[in-house]
Formats: sequence, C-alpha cells, structure tokens
Amino acid sequence: MRPGTGEISRRAGRPFAAFTRIDALLLLMAIIWGTNYSIVKLAFRELDPQAFNACRMLLASSIFLAVIASLRRRPAPARHLDARLEAWASVLHTPAALTRRDWLELAALGLVGHCCYQYCFIGGLALTSVANSSLMLAATPVVIALVSAALGLDRVSGLHWIGAALSMAGVYYVVGRGLAVGSDTVAGDLLMIAAVCCWAAYTLGSRRLMQRHSPVGVTGLSMSIGTAMYVPAVWPHLRAVHWTAVSGRTWAAIVYSALFALCVAYTIWYAAVREIGSARTAVYSNVIPIVAMLTAVVFLGEPLGPRKLLGAAAVIGGVALTRVGRARPVIP
Repeated sequence: MRPGTGEISRRAGRPFAAFTRIDALLLLMAIIWGTNYSIVKLAFRELDPQAFNACRMLLASSIFLAVIASLRRRPAPARHLDARLEAWASVLHTPAALTRRDWLELAALGLVGHCCYQYCFIGGLALTSVANSSLMLAATPVVIALVSAALGLDRVSGLHWIGAALSMAGVYYVVGRGLAVGSDTVAGDLLMIAAVCCWAAYTLGSRRLMQRHSPVGVTGLSMSIGTAMYVPAVWPHLRAVHWTAVSGRTWAAIVYSALFALCVAYTIWYAAVREIGSARTAVYSNVIPIVAMLTAVVFLGEPLGPRKLLGAAAVIGGVALTRVGRARPVIP
C-alpha cells in the first residue's frame, strides 16, 4: 500500500470531528503568513523586494536540505508505532525512493510553485496595495476547489461552498468595497492574479507526490530546485544591493520569513493537503488577511474599525462551516 493511501481511506470514512491538530497547525500557518505581510513590507523600505526574496529562498532551501540530509542518516521509525504517530513521522520522512517521474514533477513544482509564484507574489505585493493583493489571494480557495471538483480530486459539499463564499465575502468586506484596478496598480494586480494561478497549480500538482513522500522532502527539494531557477533570474537585483547598508532588522526579517513563512508554514500546508485535501486546506488562507490586518495595527499603525471586525467574523464563520461541509478526497 502506498504511504498515505490507507490514511486517506480511513479519513474519508470518519464522521465530522471537532477542532483537530491539523486545524491548529493551519491556524498557526495563517498566523505566520499573516504576520509575514507587515514584516516583509517593512523590509521592502530598505531592501529591493526581489533581492529580499532571493535571500530568504536561499536560506530556506539550505535549511530544508540540511533537515532532509539529517533525516536520511537517521534510522526509520519503528513499525510498531501508533498509527497517528507513524502518520506524523511520515510528515518528516518517508522511505520511498525518488523515481525519474518524481524528479520531473519536483522540477515542475519548483518552477511553478516556487520560482514563478514567488516572483509574481513578491513583485505584485511591491507594486499594488495590500488590500488588492489580499483580496485576490483570497480567491485561491475558490480556484482550487473549482479545479479540484472539475478534475474529480475532491468532492466539495454544499456547506463547503457556502463556507467558502461567506469567508470570501468577509475578506471582501474587510479589504474594501471593490478591487481598485488603476494605472498605478495594474501591473501588480496582474502579477497577483498570476500568483494565485501558480499557487493553485502548485497545491493540486503536489497530491501524487504527497502520497509517496513526506511534505518536508517534497517542499524542500522543490523549493531548492525553484530557488536554483529564481536566483539567476533576479541576479541584477541582488548585484545592485549595497549589502553593508542592510540593517540588522532587515536581516532578522529575512531569517523570520525564511524559517517560518517558507520552512514551517509550507510544511504545514503540504501536510494538510495530504491529510484533509486541497479544498479544505485552501480555505484557511482566507484567515491570513485578518491576521495581516491585526499585525498591521501593531507594526504599521493601521486603524481597525467595526467594518474590519465584522469582516473578520465572517471569515472565521466561513472556515467553521467548512469543518461541517467537509471536502473529502476521492479515493483512487
């Protein structure tokens, strides 16, 4: 039996469960990515956005490769482990060998999910407003659910759609009354739309690899491949930086963004995709703009009024509905 297949089968037969460990991890992921907005925005004041991104990707890839190498030297976990412990151990390492097809898929994930996505996301964030970028990224769960349903990968229930719509409406209400596309932001808006498409393809494209390999392994290897493509593409940005003028605060932002936003949060995302499916995992991304607003109040001094609080309540309520209207993976 392929690693993960039995777990998916058992999960599909479970009745609705209350708040679980994977839900807690997904909320942690939302907190990490939400706080990352303010941290990255502050760093952009001092460092070129693409140069900043290249540094954090290089650091994150190095951490992943070091962890992968360390795990390969350690003995495999005992087979008599409890099923849940064994499932969580497989998040870090699985013994399956990488095939030629696996390497080709890792290369594709690296290109789309790391090189292209990161270039579009960082470039878009630098050229458009946080409101515009948050609203467009909030469409990611809908894109993933639509494609998942169309491809027969997830069975998306009616309550899941209602929850996704409520969460989207909350983000819309929080971010603004409409998507302001104008001459000053159109380039950034288009880059963010491209980033949404890349992230959806990245999430869905990882499913087969996730059945055979660990989230740490898939994320680390695909990120390293994507970084190898990304750094040469943005080399002029790196070469133009006066590195001696970069402050300790900006270096700390690079370390935080690499370690937590890329290493920890990416691993949680991939582990959740394998555990509960793409559609339900993606809905938690709608919590990220709420966290981003709260941290912006602290770090950037942005106001937080009743409209934002009501929108936040709608987002949380939408996520709660998706816990009832579960999107179940289709069993191959």
